Amino acid sequence: MNQPHSMDHRRLIHARRHARRLVMQALYQWQLTGYHPKDILAQFKEDPEMEKADWEYFRMILLGVTDQVKVVDALVEPHLDRPMEQVDPVERAILRLSAYELHHCPEVPYKVAITEAVALARKFGAEQGHRFVNGVIDKVAAQVSIR
Repeated sequence: MNQPHSMDHRRLIHARRHARRLVMQALYQWQLTGYHPKDILAQFKEDPEMEKADWEYFRMILLGVTDQVKVVDALVEPHLDRPMEQVDPVERAILRLSAYELHHCPEVPYKVAITEAVALARKFGAEQGHRFVNGVIDKVAAQVSIR
């Protein structure tokens, strides 16, 4: 009886994980090109990788971060050792994604948001980027009282 639910839950976890990776890439593109978020959204919708992702989650996070970037950055910047614009673009995208998720997605446990951010930084960030992301996002989580 629990099998279908647990399988659905696993699919959701996988789809959200994939969506986070694609959001990171979309935010990276947005940061570097300045393209309108809706144009980036349209481009990613055509990406075959999107079939594996939770489209609605991707859309919500991408549009949420880009629409509220000043609010998101205000959550992160007090915990940085340099201005946000000097943070590596991949790590900046991850920080923005994770801070938005912590602040606007109460259904996502803070440990999940942190773990997913660190995994993305480990895979795509600079050599020690995952440590930096972990330290900053852990402080953001405490700040937004998720714990």
